Amino acid sequence: MIWLTWRQFRTQGAWVFAGLALFAAVLLATGPHLVQLHHTAGDHFVQLLGGSDYDVYLVGALLVRALPALIGVFWGAPLVARELEAGTHRLAWNQSVTRTRWLAVKLGLVGLAAMAAAGLLTLAVSWWCAPIDQATANGGGAAGFPQRLSPTMFDSRGVVPVGWAVFAFTLGVAVGTVLRRTVPAMATTLAGFAVAEGVISVFIRPLLVAPNRITVPITADNLMGLRDGALSVDINQHGAWVISERTLDAAGHPVTLPHEFTNCMQSGGDPQVCGAVLGKLGYRQETTFHLADHFWPLQWAETGVLLALALLATALCFRWTRRSLS
Repeated sequence: MIWLTWRQFRTQGAWVFAGLALFAAVLLATGPHLVQLHHTAGDHFVQLLGGSDYDVYLVGALLVRALPALIGVFWGAPLVARELEAGTHRLAWNQSVTRTRWLAVKLGLVGLAAMAAAGLLTLAVSWWCAPIDQATANGGGAAGFPQRLSPTMFDSRGVVPVGWAVFAFTLGVAVGTVLRRTVPAMATTLAGFAVAEGVISVFIRPLLVAPNRITVPITADNLMGLRDGALSVDINQHGAWVISERTLDAAGHPVTLPHEFTNCMQSGGDPQVCGAVLGKLGYRQETTFHLADHFWPLQWAETGVLLALALLATALCFRWTRRSLS
C-alpha cells in the first residue's frame, strides 16, 4: 500500500520539491548580501535595498502563503476523490487492505510530504528575511517591508505555515471523501480554505494571546494622521501589531473626530497642524495592540488551533470511509 501510494503521488511531489529547490537556490544566492549589508549599515539598511531584493521578499511571502492552499487543492482534494470517482478503491478493499489502513497510508505519506514542503519553504524564507525582520522590529523598516507580526506577513513566518498546510491537506481529503468528485472537491476546498483563513486571521488570531492596551494624550509629536478612516497615533512600540484604535474625550468617553480635523486632513493638511484642535480638547487615543514579543506565542497558539481542526477533518475522513462509502 505504501509503494502504491508513492507511485500515485511521486510526480506531484517531484514537481513541488523541485520548485522549492529552485527557489531555495535563489535565496541562498541572495541571502548573504542582506546579512552583510545589515552588518555594515545597521537596522536602516532596509531603506537601501533595491527592487530585486523587494521582489524576492514579496515572492517568498506569497509562495509561503499560497503553498498550503495549493497543497489542499491539488494534493488533498484529489487524494481520495479521484479513486472514489474512478472506482479503483474497490480493488484495494477487496484484497487484504482494510479501509482504515488504505486511508491511513494515504493520509500519512502525503501528509508528511505536505508538512515537509511547507516547513522547508518557510524555513528558507524566514532565514532570508531574518535581517529585514530584525531591522523592522527595531524601527529601521521602509515602505513595502512590513514587520513580521503584521497580518500580511504573519502567515509566511514561523511554524504557522506548517499548520496551515496540514489543515488545508486534511480539509481537501475530507471534502473529497464526502463529495466523491475531484473537480467539485478542489473548488470547495479552495473556498473553504479562503473562508477559514479569513475567519482565523481577522477574528480568532487577535484573541489567542491577551493583547495590550494603552491610552495616550494626542499631541503634535505622536499624531500620525488617519488610517482606514480612524485616527492613528505613534505608541512607540516598534514591531507591534495594532488591532484597534479609538479616540476618547477628556472624560474617557469614545467620540467622533471633529469636522474641522477630518476636513483639514482630507484636504492634505499637516497632521500636526490639523491635530492642534484635538490637543486643546484634551482628546486621547486608546490603542489595542500585540507587542513584537507576542509573535511566537501567537504562532504556537494558531498552529495548535489549525492542528485541532486538522484532527477533526481526519476523524471525519475515517468515519465517512468506514460507514458511508461502498
